[in-house]
Amino acid sequence: MNGLWGMVVTGVGIAAILGGIYLTWTIGKFPGIKRITKESRLLKIVIPLLILGAGFAFFCVTMSPINAVIVLIHLMLFRLIFGIIGFVVKKIRGKESELYWQGWGALIFCTLYLGIAFFTCNHVFSTVYNLDTYKAIGNLKIVMFADSHIGTTFDGEGFMKEVEKINEEKPDIVFICGDFIDDGTNKEDMLKACEALGNLKTKYGVFYVYGNHDKGYNRNYRGYSASDFEFNLMLNKVRVLQDKVMEIDNNIVIVGRADASNNGRKSIGELTKDIDDDKYIIVLDHQPHDYENEAASKSDLVLSGHTHGGQFFPLTVIGLSPNDRTYGYEKRNGTDFIVTSGISDWELKFKPGTKSEYVVIYVKGR
Repeated sequence: MNGLWGMVVTGVGIAAILGGIYLTWTIGKFPGIKRITKESRLLKIVIPLLILGAGFAFFCVTMSPINAVIVLIHLMLFRLIFGIIGFVVKKIRGKESELYWQGWGALIFCTLYLGIAFFTCNHVFSTVYNLDTYKAIGNLKIVMFADSHIGTTFDGEGFMKEVEKINEEKPDIVFICGDFIDDGTNKEDMLKACEALGNLKTKYGVFYVYGNHDKGYNRNYRGYSASDFEFNLMLNKVRVLQDKVMEIDNNIVIVGRADASNNGRKSIGELTKDIDDDKYIIVLDHQPHDYENEAASKSDLVLSGHTHGGQFFPLTVIGLSPNDRTYGYEKRNGTDFIVTSGISDWELKFKPGTKSEYVVIYVKGR
């Protein structure tokens, strides 16, 4: 995984540098700028650079440097697409258009595309699944969410509004499948978000498993420890399951797995071996990494997050990732698997091709 992320970061960095060079050249082709810079080679470089730098700085200040890079790369890609179209049109017509529609088209389409992606990231939708089981559990209504990364698209106070929406669903049980907080989540927001969880109204309670970000990579920076975080979860009646099994209502068993980044975590076989076959077994596993073993176990339903739904098009479609599934539902060997795209996001303010969501699952049993 570290090698993969290293390749991704390197690729994004190279793309940003090349994009900056390419966009500097294309900005200089706007008619107004061409008139200003036509007498000076130096101005042909300096003015487009200043414009690009000002735009990049704007997004750095209003969002973050990483979001500014995302905007830069998307603008470059749209300009490339319009550049290719312009090249084909020029070949067909035999001359170049006097209007610089390639530049304006790229700017307009990129703005619309990222505007929609900003909305789908910062607005939380609900996604519904309907499942059946032969086991005697009656009707069960589950609400599940993951990847709130408190502080990215909403702070502790903002999360309270999402809790109000979840309460309106009147769930029997709520599951939080990891990455509730992040390395950058400050103490005040952590406390408010945990307090918000205490307002959830359910029949069976709220259950949580760790993700790969919750314990923090820079623990001194946050001003609180993983133990402080877990204490505040339990203070607000959230049951923390890390390689633990809990039975509720006699017929339903919740299996909370330690995150896949934990080398010492128990196998799904170890966790489920002593559970009666007639129990409906729900597994919470932050990373959708272990489908083969989970499908071969007694598990009936496996819930995960982590992937953010692929995050960017076309990854949202082709599912190119080290995970067993990027988003949505599938059934393997009688086991139902669901991966959510997350109720928020990690650092990024855009979700092109996917959305922020919480998941509502209706399970109909005997």
